[in-house]
Amino acid sequence: MARLNLWRWGVLGLAGLYFLVPLAASVLFTVDVPGQGITFDAYGRIFSTEGFVSSLLLSLELAAVTIAVVLLLMVPAMVALRLGAPRLRPVVEIVCSLPLVVPPIAFVAGIGTVLKWGPEHLSRTPLFQTFVAIQNPDFPVVLVLAYVVMALPFVYRALDAGLRAIDVPTLVEAARSCGAGWPQALVQAVLPNLRGALLNASFLTLALVLGEFTVAQLLGFQPFAVWIVNVSGSQAQLSVAVSVLSLLVTWVLLLVMAGFGGRTRTNSRG
Repeated sequence: MARLNLWRWGVLGLAGLYFLVPLAASVLFTVDVPGQGITFDAYGRIFSTEGFVSSLLLSLELAAVTIAVVLLLMVPAMVALRLGAPRLRPVVEIVCSLPLVVPPIAFVAGIGTVLKWGPEHLSRTPLFQTFVAIQNPDFPVVLVLAYVVMALPFVYRALDAGLRAIDVPTLVEAARSCGAGWPQALVQAVLPNLRGALLNASFLTLALVLGEFTVAQLLGFQPFAVWIVNVSGSQAQLSVAVSVLSLLVTWVLLLVMAGFGGRTRTNSRG
């Protein structure tokens, strides 16, 4: 038992060094200015730098819409799959896992081909305006569509774990026996028991959207991750400071989500 605990602490220590040493080096790079010593000017310039607020707001808007769309698609589908067609689960799992094996370059190349094909062949149809609208730089809907596809593997795993932990048929049958319709049974009986899984899926999607670079860059848009890379060319310390700050915010969100999920499980047991 002592050897097992020693091995466990050794692995945790190595993992901690693997993650904390680069982070500490990044923080040191942002605050140690040759000839000036320790200064936090890089962090003070973040909010006044051009493009910071607009790119961050764009990424948060894209994340919010992506979370809403992917949950609206996946939650009813996963519940229906568990209730009526459990044999199709491997098929759905394979389909939702495909974005993991398709390289982002190939994925965005396909999107770009479709976006170029549309205006050329549909210029005299009402669909032409649709192709223009989904590429609006103020809110590129095409990025939402791409992010929904990219988030499918993570959302599927989170929801599948949550559904495995509860007895969905019994919950739905109990709600139906009390006079609830199918939508009401889903909202009032199933979703409250999936709160932890929904939080996990939402957080993973948020992290994906905030950190995604390849698709947005190749399609010509500038959300938060692309802005960081563009700034790094002329203001290296500022870009690293923004990356450190975004990482800390992500960790805070994770801790808040974990604490909220823990309180939810405690209250449900009580």
